[in-house]
Amino acid sequence: MSRATERRGMWADGDDVALDCGLQAQGAAFHIARRCNSLAFARTQLQRENDVAKDEHTQLWKLIRSAKFAMLTHRHGDGHLHSQPLTTQNKEADQQSTLYFFVARDGDIVRHLSSDPNVNVSYANLDDDDYVSISGVAAVSEDSAKKTELFNPLVKAWFPGGVDDPNLALLEVRIQAAEYWKAKDSKVVQLIKMAAAAVTGKPPADMAEHRKL
Repeated sequence: MSRATERRGMWADGDDVALDCGLQAQGAAFHIARRCNSLAFARTQLQRENDVAKDEHTQLWKLIRSAKFAMLTHRHGDGHLHSQPLTTQNKEADQQSTLYFFVARDGDIVRHLSSDPNVNVSYANLDDDDYVSISGVAAVSEDSAKKTELFNPLVKAWFPGGVDDPNLALLEVRIQAAEYWKAKDSKVVQLIKMAAAAVTGKPPADMAEHRKL
């Protein structure tokens, strides 16, 4: 074999190596680009889910604030469920997923929490047809600063001793799960839909927005 032929063979081998390296580099670049796209898509999806959760969370607190008055259901030692009306004392939209109420320290709620702290708190705004149901764990808070922060003149009507009334207890309910139903239409439109359903025999659909958090 002549030296020229040998050199051409060496260059040919070099071209093959370069081509192979180029293909490998392209493959690696494609893999990196695909992975980056997957990560970007995942981040976008996560952001969307976070935005939806935030919107639902904001909506929940709006419904609670508009209703304000709650029915708190707790279990007595005999297993029976009992409900009591309470006023929500939260001043802010969200206080670390906790609802606050003032209750009598010598009342039924405090008395039975030691045996079963699981409670349900429900809200109903009949004017707007909005409803909220919350499952949580209740406990009496001894946070005097929080008690002072939330105390107001209306509470004094029930506890004349003021914030230092020995029978005044601050009940906190830590939210474990929540769901709400919010009417999508005015009462007139709802009546029209129900009238149409009565005629057609088909239950009315899409009457309310229902979310579980």
